Amino acid sequence: MENTRELRLAVLIDADNVPYSNIKGMLEEIAKYGTPTFKRIYGDWTKPTLSGWKTVLLENAITPVQQYSYTSGKNSSDSALIIDAMDILYTGRVDGFCIVSSDSDFTRLATRLREAGMQVFGIGEKKTPAPFIAACNKFIYIEILKKEVKVEIPLAPSTKSKSRKAVKEVKVIKEEIAPVAQIDKELVKFISDSINDIADEEDGWISLSVLGSMIMKKKPDFDSRNYGHKKLLNLIRNIASIEVDERTSGKGNVPHFYIRTK
Repeated sequence: MENTRELRLAVLIDADNVPYSNIKGMLEEIAKYGTPTFKRIYGDWTKPTLSGWKTVLLENAITPVQQYSYTSGKNSSDSALIIDAMDILYTGRVDGFCIVSSDSDFTRLATRLREAGMQVFGIGEKKTPAPFIAACNKFIYIEILKKEVKVEIPLAPSTKSKSRKAVKEVKVIKEEIAPVAQIDKELVKFISDSINDIADEEDGWISLSVLGSMIMKKKPDFDSRNYGHKKLLNLIRNIASIEVDERTSGKGNVPHFYIRTK
C-alpha cells in the first residue's frame, strides 16, 4: 500500500448519510493516511434526526456547516459539500480528500478530485453504491472500524451512603466489528489472478507489498478487515492455494514476505 501518512487531507462529512455512533473510529482510520487539515460536517442542524451529531462535534473539533433543506425529501448537504470541496481544491492547501458518505451523488466529485491529482479516500456503510466506491483511491466500510462501547460496571454499595445504593463505574472498551464478507471462490480467484498478473516469470514469486498495491488499484474497497483479518498477510495465509515465503534482509534481519500461487 502507498505511504500516504504525510498527506494533508480535507475531511468532509455528509451528516445525512453516515451514522454518528463511530465518529472516533472514522477519525482514527483517517489518521492512518494523513493529517486532517479541514474537518467539516454538512447537514440541516435544525432537523431532530441530526441531534446525535451535536454531542461529538466539539470533542473531535469538527466544524458544522448549516445547509437548510429547501425541498422536502432532498439531501441539502450535497451541494454545500461539493462547493466547499472545489473551493478547497483550488486553494492548493491539501493533498487529498476524505469524503465520508454512503451517497452515490459524490461519485462525480471524487472523479473530478482525482483528475486534479488528489488522493481520494471514501468512508461509508456497506450499502454504498459501487460507482462511488470505484471513484475513490481507497474506500473503507464503517462496519469494520473499531468502536467504543461504554459498559456500566456495578460496584459494592458504600457504607457511608445513606441510601446504600450500588455505585456504577463507566468503563470504555474497544469492540471488534464482525467481518462484512467471507473468503469465497471469487475472492481467491481475484487474488490469484492479481498474483499471476505481476509475478516473476521464472519462479512466480511476488512481494506482498507489491501485490497489496495492485489489489488496491483494482478494487478500492478491498480490505483484509472485511474478511476478519487485520493484515493482508493473515488473509493470504488462510488461502490454501497460495504459498508464502518469509525472507530476511538488512542488518536487523527485517522480514520480507513473498507469495505465489501453488
